Amino acid sequence: MTTEEKVLLLALMKKEEGETLQDTLLVLENSRVFTLKEGKKVAKSLKKDGYIKESQLTFKGMEAAKAAEQEFKL
Repeated sequence: MTTEEKVLLLALMKKEEGETLQDTLLVLENSRVFTLKEGKKVAKSLKKDGYIKESQLTFKGMEAAKAAEQEFKL
């Protein structure tokens, strides 16, 4: 899993109530993590792999986000 994928999963885990996937991608773009186009590619890949469904993390996505959080704490 790439760093960008981990960051997106973590951002989705930490997002505010009512925020959409698009809102999260825009926040990450403004933070210069990646461009919106790159972010959409990352999101599409994560959806295909079963980490995201309907702008929400799946159980698999939540577990990966928690693992990424622990990795980034080190």
